[in-house]
Amino acid sequence: MIVSAHQPAHLPWLGYLDKIARSDVFVYLDDVQFEKNSFTNRNRIKTPQGIAWLTVPLHAKGHLSGTIRDLRIDDSRPWRLKQLKTIEVAYRRAPAFEAVFTQISAWIADPTPVFADYCWQQLQGWVAQAGLSTRLIRASSLGLVSRKSDLVLDICRSLGATRYLSGALGAGYLAEADFADAGITIEYQAFDCPPYPQLWGDFVPTLSALDYWMNLGRLPDFDRRAGFNAGSCGPA
Repeated sequence: MIVSAHQPAHLPWLGYLDKIARSDVFVYLDDVQFEKNSFTNRNRIKTPQGIAWLTVPLHAKGHLSGTIRDLRIDDSRPWRLKQLKTIEVAYRRAPAFEAVFTQISAWIADPTPVFADYCWQQLQGWVAQAGLSTRLIRASSLGLVSRKSDLVLDICRSLGATRYLSGALGAGYLAEADFADAGITIEYQAFDCPPYPQLWGDFVPTLSALDYWMNLGRLPDFDRRAGFNAGSCGPA
């Protein structure tokens, strides 16, 4: 059984969905420390003026030593309206704007105050839209107290994993010998999306999956065994 894990993500990129697609179980890491300036509460889209960041503001002061599930969204500013306006300007000429904007508007307007819950609800939508059948589990429901490599190993053990699909950065902190001793093989994701039709000039990779969806009218076809299907980058 293949297990993967990742922190919550607002408007995730295609590689996030690819990792889910290639797994039997995806663990939503809501009980790890929040990293400022990461892709946890923000992602990028392409606008007529260049790259724009779409960020969920958080009440993060005093919580950096806690976990992501402790964070609450800062609604003191009209960030939702600002994001939707930015998305509208960026994609109103996109082939699938009307249908996709309606769905994205509903996700962004979700009033859930706890950030991890907000992204969890959004994740259900992304997974359904991509047609994925992977089982989703919140790490906080597993009751584990270990950290870093030990946490990942304990997650794999608790779920009966035989393989763990890690992001490329996992090579810098996973204790591979411990996994081998537990009979668990580590595989590293190598995600590379070929260019697809985009608005506003030269192709830019690693944007939010929203960009692909707006421009092609659907999310990619993900090959369960090989991950992203390069042949799926054509128009719908």
